[in-house]
Amino acid sequence: MLALAGYPLANRFVFLDTTGHPSAGIGDVMILDSKEEARRRQLDDFLAKVDLVTFEFEHLPLSLVQEIETQKPVYPNSRALGVCQHRGEEKALFDRLNIPTPAYRLVDSAEALEIAARELGCPVVAKSVTEGYDGKGQSVLRGPAEAQKAWKEIGHSQLIIEAFVDFVREVSIIAVRGRNGEVVFYPMAENVHVDGILRYSLAPLPDLSDTVQQTAEDYIRALLDELDYVGVLALEFFQTRDGGLLANEMAPRVHNSGHWSQNGAVTSQFENHLRAIQGLPLGDTRARMPTCMVNVIGREGDLQALLALEDAHLHRYGKSERAGRKLGHVNLLAPTHQQLLKRIDDCAALLPGAPQPRFSFKPEQ
Repeated sequence: MLALAGYPLANRFVFLDTTGHPSAGIGDVMILDSKEEARRRQLDDFLAKVDLVTFEFEHLPLSLVQEIETQKPVYPNSRALGVCQHRGEEKALFDRLNIPTPAYRLVDSAEALEIAARELGCPVVAKSVTEGYDGKGQSVLRGPAEAQKAWKEIGHSQLIIEAFVDFVREVSIIAVRGRNGEVVFYPMAENVHVDGILRYSLAPLPDLSDTVQQTAEDYIRALLDELDYVGVLALEFFQTRDGGLLANEMAPRVHNSGHWSQNGAVTSQFENHLRAIQGLPLGDTRARMPTCMVNVIGREGDLQALLALEDAHLHRYGKSERAGRKLGHVNLLAPTHQQLLKRIDDCAALLPGAPQPRFSFKPEQ
């Protein structure tokens, strides 16, 4: 999607894949070899073909990014990547910048996990400090007695334990910082997760106050400036009943909760990321109209029927079907939130296993 946004700007792309399962499907794709000599040749070849480097997934070998950084500009920088790869360091950064978070503890044993569960009060959620995403590497403890089982199931040497939050909704903000320090913000989105996987992301919100939007902007700007960040950054929050925001986690990349911007914003997060890392002026982030991103998970659904929906835009990833796998998304637009909710219901009915869409706000009549 970054490449698709960049071709109209005359950008050309080389993809260096570290997983062995690339999904780009366009451009020059190189799969990094595990053997050192071959890997070195590939890396040299890759670096000879590019002017600058970015990434779209944070679970990368940090040493590889740091190595590339010695030879080519890398945006965002490796410091930001390193912080986002470790939930403990991420929370410590939030604390230093006075960004509120749910109460948490770091533990390195099942016994320490049990103690933390008692201190924080169950239920609590235990997460691996590295590598986990989309609900992977985490477990909910309903009581301290479940600590041994959770420790074994997660299977990591260090966990972060977080208190449950009485929240009304999960929200996120996408921001972009240019090489000259210019920052722009997208309207906040409400995100609906099921089993740890994002299913729906809707923006802008009809009942979000300017104060809450400004608070989120202040928090994410502090992170951008502290990290000397260039590119798109996402910050996820729990919004509490009093309107307050508690930071959950950040992502140093274009983000699933910003996919709505492809069709719903004046400038998409993908184009703005490319503008930022090239030192170009940042584009307008205003929403054209109420928009919802609906993730296609596990099975494709009725493609013809999806495309027949009014103002629906289908983005497929070219991946094979598999339970829990993100295969694509649909962006739905409507003049009003009430009409948008109806279109979301119609879309969900065409996607096998899609959960009932439930948002926190009541649409205007």
